[in-house]
Amino acid sequence: MTAWLMRILPDLRRRDVNNDLRDPDRLHKRLMSIVPDDIGEQARAKAGVLFRIEETRHGTQLLVQSCMKPELERLPDGYGEISVRELGALLGTLRPGLRVHYRIAANPSKRLGTTAGAGAGKIKALRGAAAEEWWVAKAAGHGLAVTTVHAQSERDIRAKGNVRHAVVRFDGSGVVTDPDALRAAVLAGIGRGKSYGCGLLSLAVAR
Repeated sequence: MTAWLMRILPDLRRRDVNNDLRDPDRLHKRLMSIVPDDIGEQARAKAGVLFRIEETRHGTQLLVQSCMKPELERLPDGYGEISVRELGALLGTLRPGLRVHYRIAANPSKRLGTTAGAGAGKIKALRGAAAEEWWVAKAAGHGLAVTTVHAQSERDIRAKGNVRHAVVRFDGSGVVTDPDALRAAVLAGIGRGKSYGCGLLSLAVAR
């Protein structure tokens, strides 16, 4: 069981790079180009493609994960500076009681029930304490007991069809309770909006 994590420092002088970063559907299509074309329906899920855009002191970076070995030569020449590492060793170290640091940009939300009247069945974005509660519960269900959490709202993602994904980044620490469930969460992602930069769970062993 492994995956590949790519760190791309995109060349912001390029028009195609900036067009990708401004358009979530275009960026999704670009990142799907690094996995085989002929894998059938639900290609993103089969290939395990997840990503997150981060602003760092060195500038914009793209973290892209795939369960299939990426074909980086399919990106345009000069698209950006790229480094790749396998996650098999990290996934193999997960054990009950292990302390880890985590980061995830997620789409905390819930489907409204019948008590919502005309809004029943609609998806409601969660913010603030409700978003933190959502993350703690989600993490627990995926084998991670959260001990600290810092939530930061980020810019909403607007995809085609005027679909909006509210994004909150969660950072903190936790303790592994179910290694198999946590490995599955790293490989498959957590929550909605995975095609648009949500759901990639990053872990690092706490020292």
